[in-house]
Amino acid sequence: ISANHIKLPNTATEADCIASLNGDPAVHGFIVQLPLDSDKPINTEKITNAVAPEKDVDGLSSINAGKLSRGDLGDCFIPCTPKGCMELIRQTGKEVGKADILVVAAGKAEMVKGEWIKPGAIVIDCGINHVPGAWVMYKAWGCVYLYINAVANDIEISQSCIPKPIDQVAREVGLFPDEVELYGQTKAKVHLSALERLKSQPDGKYIVVTGITPTPLGEGKSTTTVGLVQALGAHLHQNVFACVRQPSQGPTFGIKGGAAGGGYCQVIPMDEFNLHLTGDIHAITAANNLVAAAVDARIFHELTQTDQALYSRLVPSVNGVRKFSDIQIRRLQKLGINKTDPATLTKEEVNFFVRLDIDPSTITWQRVLDTNDRFLRKITIGQSPTEKGFSRTAQFDITVSSEIMAVLALSDGLDDMKKRLGRMVVASSKRGEPVTADDLGVTGALAVLMKDAVKPNLMQTLEGTPVFVHAGPFANIAHGNSSVLADKIALKLVGKEGFVVTEAGFGADIGMEKFFNIKCRYSGLRPHVVVLVATVRALKMHGGGPAVTAGVPLPKEYMEENLQLLAKGCSNLNKQIQNARMFGVPVVVAVNAFKTDTKAELALVVQLAKEAGAFDAVECTHWAEGGKGAVALAQAVQRASQTPSNFRFLYNLELPVIDKIRLIAKQIYGASDIELLPEAQEKVAMYTKQGFGNLPICMAKTHLSLSHDPEQKGAPTGFILPIRDIRASVGAGFLYPLVGTMSTMPGLPTRPCFYDIDLDTASGEVKGLF
Repeated sequence: ISANHIKLPNTATEADCIASLNGDPAVHGFIVQLPLDSDKPINTEKITNAVAPEKDVDGLSSINAGKLSRGDLGDCFIPCTPKGCMELIRQTGKEVGKADILVVAAGKAEMVKGEWIKPGAIVIDCGINHVPGAWVMYKAWGCVYLYINAVANDIEISQSCIPKPIDQVAREVGLFPDEVELYGQTKAKVHLSALERLKSQPDGKYIVVTGITPTPLGEGKSTTTVGLVQALGAHLHQNVFACVRQPSQGPTFGIKGGAAGGGYCQVIPMDEFNLHLTGDIHAITAANNLVAAAVDARIFHELTQTDQALYSRLVPSVNGVRKFSDIQIRRLQKLGINKTDPATLTKEEVNFFVRLDIDPSTITWQRVLDTNDRFLRKITIGQSPTEKGFSRTAQFDITVSSEIMAVLALSDGLDDMKKRLGRMVVASSKRGEPVTADDLGVTGALAVLMKDAVKPNLMQTLEGTPVFVHAGPFANIAHGNSSVLADKIALKLVGKEGFVVTEAGFGADIGMEKFFNIKCRYSGLRPHVVVLVATVRALKMHGGGPAVTAGVPLPKEYMEENLQLLAKGCSNLNKQIQNARMFGVPVVVAVNAFKTDTKAELALVVQLAKEAGAFDAVECTHWAEGGKGAVALAQAVQRASQTPSNFRFLYNLELPVIDKIRLIAKQIYGASDIELLPEAQEKVAMYTKQGFGNLPICMAKTHLSLSHDPEQKGAPTGFILPIRDIRASVGAGFLYPLVGTMSTMPGLPTRPCFYDIDLDTASGEVKGLF
């Protein structure tokens, strides 16, 4: 188009310019910009009708409007906006018919039968009828979906897409303005009041994305999760939510990089997603370290003061009156002291009240930091002269491994979170009794620090589908799944026919097993489909291929076709399919295709997956094509979600601790038995005595093998699984046995990701984040 902008002065009259344009054969069409800005009165209708009909690009003249209303679409200009909308609808492949609107004012509930009404019709009942729950119905959202541009790397793809304002996303999915707390233009927190409002709404279909045992590079679970929701939403027009974990800044600046997905399947803006987001991880850091400070301060004060001095400071006199705080009343009740007047306690009762008597050797609560810092793995604290020689050995963990993160992920509301925070065990007393955050008096303060973090974060994908980003518990020593609250709100918002796709950390033997046995047990939610992500690369590794190392080019075995190596490695895929089916849920395998994979290799994985018992197996190209590349996967998930799901847990909580561990080891990992080392045996006895034996089990094991040995690939059997220790996350609600050595503070590599990360100070754009 060769375009020319003619700007007339404010003194222009109705006759100016239009006649000459009508008569100029070089001008094929023109529009008059409305509203008219003139000092003189101008008749707008006269101006639009002055444009020659054959040049009326806007289609606003009476002649063109008349032809349009008669349906003479081939003999007139159609206004560009509706024409564009119709073309976009045509490209979706959906048939657009005439809309029917039925208004009923009969005064009798359900007089008009559903079978009388054509599908897709709008029905308004004006009758004065109250039908309980009748307002709860499935409603297609009608989201605006985004188009993605072809550019080079992940952050450039993310920055090339202009996201919808986040309040628009909230409106599209049915959230009310007072339920949304905006954090700028692209992210928001959702108030838990939305869950209460929607409590009678039926839940949608619940899908969990997991994977085979991965290489150190990862096999694309996050990318598949985003690709699947983009396919379901932007291409199949279903109500759909993704629920994903918030990434730690440790890997972001370390070796792994961000976790917003990749290619054309990302959560955007990916830089905000991978950095501070709305500050939840910082809130957890603050809360965790407040507990750590409280532990050491309490030990110090008990060692340096008499009972009476402690009592005077713990229950101070204010204006001559001593009064217990609410949390102190709870401690008295726990001790069996049913008194509320501080003046009435006996010396013995004062002693019990003021002395937690923590055994420093039993402290399990560590300080945390959301940065990879290997030199904090073991430290000495208390070296200042002010601490009077009361030093001890301690450590820092990465923030996402804090029990408070696991509490956040498993809570079903603010009150439940507060109770879980209070139950967290930080150490044992010298009498062998558990010491909790409630005993320290810190529960209320923790709830205050976490009151905003408990609200899920709303974002969107590259194609405009909604995403909840909430919680990110460490998948080795915690359950590695996003929050129960995000899933519950999303399931209500999508409605009965909609879908919620959530992701479980690491392979199916870790994240999925914990999703079922821990998260589903506490949430009460029941999954409909497991999506198991597999890659040719990882399966070749399990077939005996060379080691895959981050930052090192892949060996040629992974770049060339090798069906024999691939077929052998499918033993791991077979076992992980069995693991999913063990819980009674249908499995759809998503074969995440890389450019080096051949058609024969991809076809072989699909074939073997189906033979192993998968409901379906589908080749996916979503990384390169966005949602379009996962449409076949989405359709398979839709079909699988219609089949019966006979979900069941792997074990009963009443079983002894050792039996629960043995069941997981034998059924999920393929071990022949377990071996408890002496420290683990002592912990089993102690936790059972303390009343924690009925908690679910959260195995802390390498994600690089089904066994405890990361070098054992494929599907090993017959091995003995060593349990070197067992620890308790009582507030979160699980025991976690340690299988082998488990690092809770990653280190920085020789060349961390931060070498490539920079800020363009002129534009404010983040560079090099991926």
